Amino acid sequence: MKNHLTSLKRLAVNNTSLLLICILSSYSLHAQNYNKRLSKADKNFKAFAYIDARAIYLDVVSKGYSSANLYSKLADSFYYTGDIEHSVEWYEKLIQTYPNGLNPEYLFKYAQSLKSVERYDDADRVMSQFYLVTGDDKRAKSFIEKRDYLSFIELQSGRFDLYTLDINSKKSEHAPSFTHLNQIVFASSRSKKSNDVEVHEWNKMPFLDIFSSEIGEDQITLEEPMKVKGKINTKFHESSTCFSKDGKTMYFSRNNYTNNKLKTDGKGVVLLKLYKATLQDKIWTNIIELPFSSNTYSVSHPSLSADGKKLYFASDMPGSLGKSDLFVVDILGNDTYGTPKNLGNKINTEGRETFPFISDNGMLYFASDGHVGLGGLDVFIAVPDEFGFSDIFNLGKPINSSKDDFSFILNEKTKTGYFSSNRSGGKGNDDIYGFKQTKELITSCNQYIEGIIINETSNETFSDANVVLLDENQNIISQIVSDSKGQYRFKIDCDKEYFVRARLDQFISKDIPVEKNTVFEFTHQINIPLSPNTLLITKVEINLGDDLSKILQLDPIYFDLDDASIRPESEVELQKIISAMNKYPELKIEVRSHTDSRSSHWYNKKLSVKRMRATVKYIIEKGGIHWRRTKGKAYGERQLINNCTDENPCTEEEHQENRRSEFIIWE
Repeated sequence: MKNHLTSLKRLAVNNTSLLLICILSSYSLHAQNYNKRLSKADKNFKAFAYIDARAIYLDVVSKGYSSANLYSKLADSFYYTGDIEHSVEWYEKLIQTYPNGLNPEYLFKYAQSLKSVERYDDADRVMSQFYLVTGDDKRAKSFIEKRDYLSFIELQSGRFDLYTLDINSKKSEHAPSFTHLNQIVFASSRSKKSNDVEVHEWNKMPFLDIFSSEIGEDQITLEEPMKVKGKINTKFHESSTCFSKDGKTMYFSRNNYTNNKLKTDGKGVVLLKLYKATLQDKIWTNIIELPFSSNTYSVSHPSLSADGKKLYFASDMPGSLGKSDLFVVDILGNDTYGTPKNLGNKINTEGRETFPFISDNGMLYFASDGHVGLGGLDVFIAVPDEFGFSDIFNLGKPINSSKDDFSFILNEKTKTGYFSSNRSGGKGNDDIYGFKQTKELITSCNQYIEGIIINETSNETFSDANVVLLDENQNIISQIVSDSKGQYRFKIDCDKEYFVRARLDQFISKDIPVEKNTVFEFTHQINIPLSPNTLLITKVEINLGDDLSKILQLDPIYFDLDDASIRPESEVELQKIISAMNKYPELKIEVRSHTDSRSSHWYNKKLSVKRMRATVKYIIEKGGIHWRRTKGKAYGERQLINNCTDENPCTEEEHQENRRSEFIIWE
């Protein structure tokens, strides 16, 4: 019986081991299978076949697998194909599940995704986190500097009327450009013949071709589009175009496909290049690759300056600040070009700057996801200046939305134009919209200071007061006289400190500080009350080096023994000093403070410094006097006004005479 039981136990153990081996083998086979599938998905992802990669990632996730790499690529596959609602979901899971050690770029893409679904408060919180972990990133700095960006966008909004267009299909239409024949030329992935449709692995859309359409009399409506004639279109991507003023030269983007040969970079990726074509007998021919195109980086989205001497474009060539930057190159003639120049960090960020358009007036319009906007790509404008371009400004709604908005073009004479967007409500993936501009854009920060000069005691207005605008260093910038209603107005620069001063005979002049801010189209409302002058010094000659306290016949400003506090009776006298400085805004004084002879020389020096600082502080803080109008000097016991030295004992009253402050006019 014992042997029989032992045999049964051995059999049970063997069966259990066999079952465990089967389970482990099955798990191993499943793991190997999923590892192979993930490896295939990763290859698709690296080849930009995001939809194929996504299908595998989603299946793996559904089986209970997770990792930071899996979640990040799944989120990116939605982000790069414009499926923002789902990218939010997976970036959220990525950051919440694997918060440590993530590339900060995922925070930026998460914030952009949140904006695209109009969760702006959440997006701002993520951007604040992005700023903390990056610091020097221009996108992060721009966000911190423009935390009120939504307010400006609202201020800029409502300056365009939009129109939907019949030329759009269920596929993608974008990148419009004007021709001299009152046409627009644009890129479209509308289907070719059913048996001749090739799709791009990125988003499973047909490859883009170039089409043209006549512009209607209203400058908005477009006629039925037709493919451009010639050897422009191939079985690969052709996209954005621009044309010379005479219409004989076209620059356009195309996949790296030259002389019927498709080339890739070292990673097997087909990049974009710029080409030039010439119009002969209404046919585009003589297609030439531009010499600064490359097999190792992309060059695309051309735009010609009005004089035809400069070509603007987007590229990720060496020297780029971000994923794509805007560049300009000189056109030298005879198919020769200068060296491309980056437009610099006023325009370019660590994100995407793309689809430049140079208007006839030299305005630069471009799309960016690096500058602060509503989500995805937004359209911005930069005004030309002597250094290139000024600061950039968001075009606001309705041009911009929470989705991708790009390839903006404008006829400045008719105030009409076109742009592309993948916003909701369109026919296809990307649609072209027409617009008419109804109001000028804000392209500078306009601020004003205005108010009324009034009598503080009677509230009457002063029609002849002298009003002076001063910079932060009290230098005069401008001055005017208040009008019949006592009103004044100055135009000022944004984000600068100013003072406004009002002066009138028989009244005490007053300086009012103006706090700086960066709010666009802002008016500082500052009414200035003036009080009657009660000081009888208008007929007294004031000279440099005079002691103002003697001119005003003030009681001495005395201090208690071993103390630097301002006495209550001294405050009365100091208010008279302040009143005189308000009456004479150009007056500047040096506060000279002293001690008696008791205690050591070094102790008295320190004590006089404290008394000088206390006096100056009172004048600045209590009187509102600008700090540049006062300075101080501490003498300690070096300038006694009597014989109360250590060798010559004195009464307490005599020592008191030495514990004083003086007010010497130095300008």
